[in-house]
Amino acid sequence: MKTLTTTAHLEADTTSRVSVFGPTSGDEGFVSLRVEGEFVELSLIARPGTVDALRALARAAEEAAAALDRIAETTPDGGA
Repeated sequence: MKTLTTTAHLEADTTSRVSVFGPTSGDEGFVSLRVEGEFVELSLIARPGTVDALRALARAAEEAAAALDRIAETTPDGGA
């Protein structure tokens, strides 16, 4: 992965979408995973051969969501 460090907060209205760009002559194709908020748009480009990294990211996102669920369960008002 090429390195860039940035910070953005996910909000309730954050959206995500996947766009598929099929192979063309001279290009093997790729997918774009976009996460968009009011002030920030993050786009991750994944080419064939990077599926393990993308799946690891998905697992980490699921783990983070589960941790947030646990936090919400332990807060008195049910939210953070």
